Amino acid sequence: MMTEQPITSLKGIGEKTGKLFEKLGVFTVQDLVEYYPRAYDSYNQPVSVGELKPDSVMAVKGFLHKNGEVRRFSKVQVVLASLHDDTGALQLIWYNMPFLRTVLKAGVPFIFRGRVIKKSGRLTMEQPEIFSPNDYEKVLHSMQPIYGQTKGLGNKAIVKAVSQALEHRQMEREYLPLTIREKYELAECNFAVEHIHFPSNQQEFLFARKRLVFDEFFFFLLSVRLLREKREEQKSEYIICPSPHVENFKNQLPYSLTEAQEKAYREVCQDMSGGLIMNRLVQGDVGSGKTIIAVLALLQAACSGFQGALMAPTEVLAKQHYEGILELFSKYGVNKVPVLITGSMTAKEKRLAYEKIASHEADIIIGTHALIQEKVKYDNLALVITDEQHRFGVGQREALGNKGKAPHVLVMSATPIPRTLAIIIYGDLDISVIDQLPANRLPIKNCVVDKGFRKKAYSFIAGEAAKGHQAYVICPMVEESEQIDAENVLDYTKILQKELPASVKVEYLHGKMKGKEKNQIMERFARNEIQVLVSTTVIEVGVNVPNATVMMIENAERFGLAQLHQLRGRVGRGASQSYCIMVNCSGEDGAGERLDILNKSNDGFFIASEDLKLRGPGDIFGLRQSGDMEFRLADIFTDANILKTVSEEVKKLLEEDGELSLEEHRELKKRLDGYLEKSYGKLNL
Repeated sequence: MMTEQPITSLKGIGEKTGKLFEKLGVFTVQDLVEYYPRAYDSYNQPVSVGELKPDSVMAVKGFLHKNGEVRRFSKVQVVLASLHDDTGALQLIWYNMPFLRTVLKAGVPFIFRGRVIKKSGRLTMEQPEIFSPNDYEKVLHSMQPIYGQTKGLGNKAIVKAVSQALEHRQMEREYLPLTIREKYELAECNFAVEHIHFPSNQQEFLFARKRLVFDEFFFFLLSVRLLREKREEQKSEYIICPSPHVENFKNQLPYSLTEAQEKAYREVCQDMSGGLIMNRLVQGDVGSGKTIIAVLALLQAACSGFQGALMAPTEVLAKQHYEGILELFSKYGVNKVPVLITGSMTAKEKRLAYEKIASHEADIIIGTHALIQEKVKYDNLALVITDEQHRFGVGQREALGNKGKAPHVLVMSATPIPRTLAIIIYGDLDISVIDQLPANRLPIKNCVVDKGFRKKAYSFIAGEAAKGHQAYVICPMVEESEQIDAENVLDYTKILQKELPASVKVEYLHGKMKGKEKNQIMERFARNEIQVLVSTTVIEVGVNVPNATVMMIENAERFGLAQLHQLRGRVGRGASQSYCIMVNCSGEDGAGERLDILNKSNDGFFIASEDLKLRGPGDIFGLRQSGDMEFRLADIFTDANILKTVSEEVKKLLEEDGELSLEEHRELKKRLDGYLEKSYGKLNL
């Protein structure tokens, strides 16, 4: 079967199921093959009743005290059984499965596997799987894949489809040079793909993952190096000279730039006036003041008679940038015209904006991905700025850059990556670092607590709301999941609506909502019409709400430290004291050690470096730091050593055969061309 065929070409996947797969970003059979599990369910050794831990999925062995019995409660049939051993008793419950009474016989050895909960003071398992000791032996130590799901499309259906896709897919020819594979003990490419989905054990999984991570870094860095070579020493059509009008505007601001901001701004000005095309990354911690650097650069371009564009990752953020620039220009008498373009604007609003851009009535254009649509015709686009670069990737930067005659490119990122890794990852860019916070920012007060602190936290949030402030509450899940024990947005919203006073408006936000709905919620929160926003990490890059003073993060142990730091950066943006409450639900020492780093420091670069020291090959699931970059499996923190190794090998390869023209590199060249086309479009490399 050709992997380019639509997902509906698989047996049992009709148009309706195909649409559900499309929601997950799976359109073709190849997309499905590359839709890797986000976690695995491991079948571990069964334990005695006394060893069971509440809130854990475990297997327990023993004998039933008596035969299973069926009781009826309202319209529900409930099967009850009780497992006993020398260490204690466990209640077992199944709903609407009356046939089990013929299976659950006293005196027969069983192994039950499920989530352990405490119900009315008793250890209980609801809906556990039932095994004989022999049957459990067959799955012992195996790893069952768990995929990202959507309503109407469960894990079993995805597993079945993936199995079929792997069975019928075309096997690939090996493309990595044999010398590299042997040197780093890398799995064969087809083996890696099959066993990332269905590993027999942890060792097999790690072997497959290592190869696929190596590949992701390898092709990413190859393309980045090629981009750099393409751009190096390119003469610029746009000489943007420092303008006294911009200096006057800067001097009128109600604050002085920090030394780090001044240095970054000088580097940007030197690049734009130096005669070569600027490709620069301004990397600064959350709240370090990157936006004003962008505004000053855009104004420099406008004062030189050119246009500048700023692309933001969300409509809400784009709108906020636009309104902020409008306000600044109005307040300080700047006669340059900004214009906004977003996907949700009406056709008439877009048409008027397009006309202003084409006629150069607009000097500064702010928007989302809508900026790179074909209908947008720029008059003289000299500067392109992308905000939160890891949300876009190289291809979209290129697409916006192609709107002008090779304009200057400035990239802003708040992701705190240690400099050694940043140089590798952003290999096509020069780097400026803003490592100081503005003097007027109060440090955020942090605390790491367990689940027993929740009631106090709710009371604290209610107190902040009474002062007119607002709060975010972050949950790792959108809705309840059988496989993962973690707080979810929908249920948590209901809990808070009951726990908090009626005067405190609580709403939720998550990535599965429609764009328009998400924008409306964020705008209402920005206007303080909502006091508590329960959300997934979709707000990680959100609007600037200076009035929000509390960030409460549930299941904090499930997030990477860099991501937690990004989330914490949503508060502490106003004059009032702000707080971050991290709830560690695992009770594990390792999680506490990691979270303690955040508890003691607000410095994102220090946190990233410390996190890097703590990470090991086992810390893979639920801890991804760089998931918003271009990688499906790889994580620049967990896999930092592989990243450095790949960087060296890519450098060596290009020095030996920059054109990849040798016979031994033929398959690699073919694969790279496909990767470039898919990831970045036609870049004429």
